[in-house]
Amino acid sequence: MSEPFYITTAINYPNGRPHIGHAYEGIATDVMARFQRLRGRDVRFVTGTDEHGLKMDQTARQQGKTTIALADEMSSYFKQMCTGLNIAYDDFVRTTEPRHRSASEELWRRMEANGDLYLDRYEGWYSVRDEAFYDESELIDGEGGARLSPQGTPVEWTAEETWFFRLSQYQDKLLALYAQNPDFIRPASRRNEVLRFVEGGLKDLSVSRTSFDWGVPVPDSEGHVMYVWVDALTTYMTGVGFPDVEGDQFSKYWPADIHMIGKDIVRFHTVYWPAFLMSARLPLPRQVFGHGFLLNRGQKESKSLGNVTDPMDLAERYGVDNLRYFLLREIAFGQDGSYSAEAIVTRCNAELANSFGNLAQRTLSMIHKNMDGHLEAYEPDGDDKTLLTTVQDACREALPREFEQLAFSVGIEAWLKAVYACNQYVDEQAPWTLKKTDPKRMVAVLQTLFIAIRDLALAIQPVIPEKSAAVLDALGLPQERRDYQALADEGWFGALVASGHVIDKPNPIFPRLELPAEAES
Repeated sequence: MSEPFYITTAINYPNGRPHIGHAYEGIATDVMARFQRLRGRDVRFVTGTDEHGLKMDQTARQQGKTTIALADEMSSYFKQMCTGLNIAYDDFVRTTEPRHRSASEELWRRMEANGDLYLDRYEGWYSVRDEAFYDESELIDGEGGARLSPQGTPVEWTAEETWFFRLSQYQDKLLALYAQNPDFIRPASRRNEVLRFVEGGLKDLSVSRTSFDWGVPVPDSEGHVMYVWVDALTTYMTGVGFPDVEGDQFSKYWPADIHMIGKDIVRFHTVYWPAFLMSARLPLPRQVFGHGFLLNRGQKESKSLGNVTDPMDLAERYGVDNLRYFLLREIAFGQDGSYSAEAIVTRCNAELANSFGNLAQRTLSMIHKNMDGHLEAYEPDGDDKTLLTTVQDACREALPREFEQLAFSVGIEAWLKAVYACNQYVDEQAPWTLKKTDPKRMVAVLQTLFIAIRDLALAIQPVIPEKSAAVLDALGLPQERRDYQALADEGWFGALVASGHVIDKPNPIFPRLELPAEAES
């Protein structure tokens, strides 16, 4: 039986259409899910939309819609984004679904049974945009003396009856969790921020609202709806069948291996969420990874600056796989990164079109033209073995090792160095000259490249699934032999030769990108 692996994105807040940050997180999570599937693990990948809370209620009123109509519309855009960007989730959970209400109610009852919920009155600062409460000491000064949250969002004074969660009782338990599991919060910079916050002392948390009714009702407490973060975080368990803790899905996949989230919501996932789970006596996720922000030419996107990017526009303009490759290659995962039209075009042309694409196209074209598309038995010599060792080290060792640690850009760089080694080998061996001077050596060189291209295409599948499939199709490799186990199969080439395999004339797979006219100007 294959080992389970459960990964989630953050549950997207759909008070607006998806932006490039949602796409970045979804693509990165999809790459990790595909990577683990190729390694033979039984993967479950869950995403969804967090549709409750005051912000959704206010947005719907502003647009003259019912809140559920807004939720239905916006949730559909997030599903379309996943389809359009080849984000292959296993379940998409909406927090307005009946199954999720059942899960949230069960978590609440478990926390209540543990004595961690009590009714009192809340007075304090609340950010509608963040759906978060802030202590006076956390606020910063804005223009004109306005008080702002640490994120720079407006806050308002709130006073109402509310249920509280005894978060203060979990300070020592959380600090013990971080000490015993150093990788629970990654990268290290996020872990250090959370440690400082928890060491500074925790206050009990308001976990219900009475000032609006758009949320999951608190069990047996009329007029109260759950604080949106209680219900949103529960989505990760809804996606594996909770509250059926004895069911096949929950018992197999929970706890989650990785929650992939933006750095601005790390506190909710690494302080509140583990405390809720401890209270409910449920296993904790193994890791929370807070990635950085994606900046537009170095600036954070905002409607006021007029630089908000629709990720589907980028995908249509540059191609889905090109966009996926650029985002994972360009940015050290965990850090902030920047993108621009020039950067996308330059990197994808240099690395995919000119390097990997050209390597595959000219190699397969020469095999088709000079060998009638046929492969034959051969023994690699010294230079051939050196190249194949370089490629195998990158594809079997370096890339998987780095991807396992979510160091996507490092893994892709190792892969790219192997691509460069192949191109250098082509230039040095000059098979077009060997055709006249040493045809047998030409065959050895082209077949060495055939083997190398196969390994490179197999390895990079999580990042550029469509383009990799096109290369593997051009090589004529069977669908059932495209997982990472195939990389270690020493007899595959001989079996291909024995089958009388023939390569068709290849078509270009990585066309060069053109810079949009507005970017050039």
